[in-house]
Parts: sequence; structure tokens; C-alpha cells
Amino acid sequence: MVVVVVVEVVTENKWWWGFYMERFPQRQLFGGTVSTNFPLRFQDVSNIRQVPDNQEVFVDPERDESVIIELLEMKHELADNISATWFLQDLATEQCAEGNIVTEQSAVFEAQGLGYRNIPSVVTTATAQMAISKGRQGREAQNLVKVYLANLRLKGVGTDILITAYEPVFISPSSESARSVGAGLTVPAAELGWTSMGDVFKQVVATFRVNDWNLFGADAL
Repeated sequence: MVVVVVVEVVTENKWWWGFYMERFPQRQLFGGTVSTNFPLRFQDVSNIRQVPDNQEVFVDPERDESVIIELLEMKHELADNISATWFLQDLATEQCAEGNIVTEQSAVFEAQGLGYRNIPSVVTTATAQMAISKGRQGREAQNLVKVYLANLRLKGVGTDILITAYEPVFISPSSESARSVGAGLTVPAAELGWTSMGDVFKQVVATFRVNDWNLFGADAL
């Protein structure tokens, strides 16, 4: 898959349009039992540090953007239409985020190609903007981050799959991210010829596939 990005650039007081193509190859997750498509600039964090068995974490270190896929036991008590916002708010609480403002929330859609034993799966998404610190840094080092979250509810195997993407908007001078990305407002991805984080997130969700349902244990056999 190739995504075409249109970029407007100014040089010598003249505007022109440049076209960049960023490839979205299929990425194998959880030993190939799951796959989805996103750019190779997102590197597998497990090559650097240990990642929990129920997570796959990928980071673009030059932009401090990240994509996380997480498998959780389904919270059956959650209604489908509020599940994405609930997980987003839970994430904000877990990370001691401030200013959690949900800016978008989708309706409930059937997740095409992800049904199991004639039991359909559904997906909802939500987006928020919040202030988050990196690692164990304090509130003085909080970055303003746009967070995209999708909840794929695989009801046939009792699993909530969370797809979360982080896009920094403003980097605090005190944040450890400032050393690699620079402090202040981040440069929009399109200005550098990359696909926006919002579009990367949409592709990850749209191309998500289960290749081996045995990943989900005895219930899937």
C-alpha cells in the first residue's frame, strides 16, 4: 500500500506543490497471528526494551510519534458506543494526564473481516488532546499530545483490542523528548513529506486482520 501526501512548500517567495509517497507495508504482529499496515519509519520498540506480551509498540523516534496495539480481556459491562471514550479516559488517568478533552467520537461500526463463528466484531474510535509526561518525568515536563484510540471488540473471542496512536503537538523544553525532537510546536508531518498521524491511525485500524484465531486461546479453537 502507498499513501500519497501533497505538500505545499515555499521557496524564494513562490509556492509549489510536491508529491511524496509513503509506503504502508503489512507489518506482522504477535508472531504473525495478527497483521496491519503502517510505515516502516515506526520501529519495533521490543528491539530496544522489553514490551509486555499483550502489547506491540512501534515508535518514530524522529517525530516522537507512536502506535500501540494491545490485547485485553473484554469488558463486557461496557456498552459498545462508549467503549473507546472509556478506554481513552482510563488511559488519561493511568498516565496522570491533564486537560483531557475528547475532540472526536465515532459511532459503532461493524469491523469487516473480523467476525468469528458468525459473531460480528465492532469498532469505535475516539480522539483527545491531553498533557502527558514521558516515562517517570513530572508534570513540569508534560507535552501536549493528540491521542487517537480505536477499540476493536472481538466478541466471538471475548477480546478488546486497543489501537492507540500518539502525536505530539507541543514538546516541553523540560521533556526528554526535546533532546531528539526539539522543544516547542512540532512540525506538521506533511511539511516533511510524511503521512499525518491521523491518517496512519486510520490505516492501522482499516487494515487490521487476524491471521490465526488461536492467538486468543481455548475460546478460539
